[in-house]
Amino acid sequence: MVRLACNGAGLLGAVRAAVVNLGRHVDEINALNVFPVPDGDTGSNMLATCTEMLRYVRDDSSVEGVVDRLREGALFGARGNSGVILSQIVRGLAEGFAGRRRFNGLDLAHALASASTAAYGAVPRPVEGTMLTVIREAAAAAVAAAERENDIGAVLAAATDSAQKALAKTPSLLPVLREAGVVDAGGAGLLRLFEGALRFLRGEVPLPATRAPAFPSPIPAGIAHGDPGHGYETVYLVHPFPGQLLDLDRITAYLVRTGESVNVAGDAKAAKIHVHNGRPDLVMRHALRLGRIVNATVLDLDHQVDEVREARTAVAGAGIAREEPADPAARDADVSRVPLGIIAVVPGDGFTPYFEEVALSGEVAVSIVRGGQAQNPSAGEILEAIRRSPAEELLILPNNPNVKLAAGQAAEMSDRPTRVVPTRNAAEGLAALLALQVADGASGNAERMLRASREVQTMLVTAAVRDARVGGRQVREGQTMALDPDDGLLAVGDDRNTVILDGMCSFTPGFGLVTLWYGDDANLAEAEGLAQRIHARWPALDDVEVRTGLQPHYRYLISAE
Repeated sequence: MVRLACNGAGLLGAVRAAVVNLGRHVDEINALNVFPVPDGDTGSNMLATCTEMLRYVRDDSSVEGVVDRLREGALFGARGNSGVILSQIVRGLAEGFAGRRRFNGLDLAHALASASTAAYGAVPRPVEGTMLTVIREAAAAAVAAAERENDIGAVLAAATDSAQKALAKTPSLLPVLREAGVVDAGGAGLLRLFEGALRFLRGEVPLPATRAPAFPSPIPAGIAHGDPGHGYETVYLVHPFPGQLLDLDRITAYLVRTGESVNVAGDAKAAKIHVHNGRPDLVMRHALRLGRIVNATVLDLDHQVDEVREARTAVAGAGIAREEPADPAARDADVSRVPLGIIAVVPGDGFTPYFEEVALSGEVAVSIVRGGQAQNPSAGEILEAIRRSPAEELLILPNNPNVKLAAGQAAEMSDRPTRVVPTRNAAEGLAALLALQVADGASGNAERMLRASREVQTMLVTAAVRDARVGGRQVREGQTMALDPDDGLLAVGDDRNTVILDGMCSFTPGFGLVTLWYGDDANLAEAEGLAQRIHARWPALDDVEVRTGLQPHYRYLISAE
């Protein structure tokens, strides 16, 4: 059946069917992990991103209304590198469908081309043989089909067919895929989304019976800051009325006249507003003249300050926060800001005290976000930690390569100067903190901390979850693997201690201190025994420290410096 046009409800139905189909294949996609390590979570990350995306959607008859909601949900729900790239694909679709109440085949092709451009723009160094290749070739096929026949079904079918062919050739474009004998996991997830949407269009997939509930607030309200009498914190997202654009300079000028702590971030098509004043009604009245308001929150600053004081008193009792000044007026003025904040993503509770120790100076606020292998935090979760931080500027330590893009996306949405230091594990993150100089702010510290993180040598130890060929070497399920920070195979074998010692032989000689972080699969006695073997192998070492990291999946994180 020829379909010449589709409205917002039809688009939403197709998206929901696409996500259902993705969900049915999550385990299959996770199993496509190139490395046989227990963190194959591409499918899980993509599904989590899509699920959060759908929670933002409310009924809207227009295509633009639907894709705007999808864009916001994907942006904040993006989890893992695959989820971040997927969120940019959704953003590109939204830009391609801008102003549309309905769309035809040519519009769909244009939106897919826009999605491809946005996806490539999200990756600093795009690599072919990934989901980027799949969306690019699908978009190109869609454009070619639309120019022949302006039929939505034909366009989507051409895109799906091309996505399947592009996925099949990813191993020929990326040697690591060819060696592992798998196709790209992110590209596979993208294909499943295309397939689900196409089946819905053909009437092969029924609309899910239960609609995902609307998400009440994509930016969870954080702790507000201000002295008694400062009134309220008002935050909202605004989209201009159809045919109009936002004037950010005029918005800022008005808010500066009516309040303080003004921040206006965004562009002419969407902006996030933040302001403190005593009349939130005036702020919202002004907002309603600008366009459609989304996710507005109004917080009583005086009440929030009281809660912060109580929390600080409790934390100070535990010896973590600095001592409050004796003067009540000074205490009230100091309740909110510190110069610099750290957002650290940590894989296990054992690491937390070592990161929080930085906060003892009183000049640095440290916020911990749980995450790591197989539990990547979303961009929204990292952004929530940013919003809750009392710092003027922030640095994010993702401590995992698969958290880097989500951290970058959160930094872009931050209302304060925020930089990402792309640390690859928690040991690198702690090394980076040793180079921190508060007076230099976020920008002044970022490069120096990155250099410091790379000066420490690190190795991860885990067990293979399947048979595979890695780096030209055969790995059998259950064998111990020693991996470098980028998942390069250093050593593999049946005897764990031998593998660990062989892996450490790849370290550049001259290190004097080794730290063993043991995970929740190991125990203290085992770790102490390993420490003795390391000392025996390198008797000139100054020390081998044993610490509990409680990280899942990885038996040891080992650092040498």
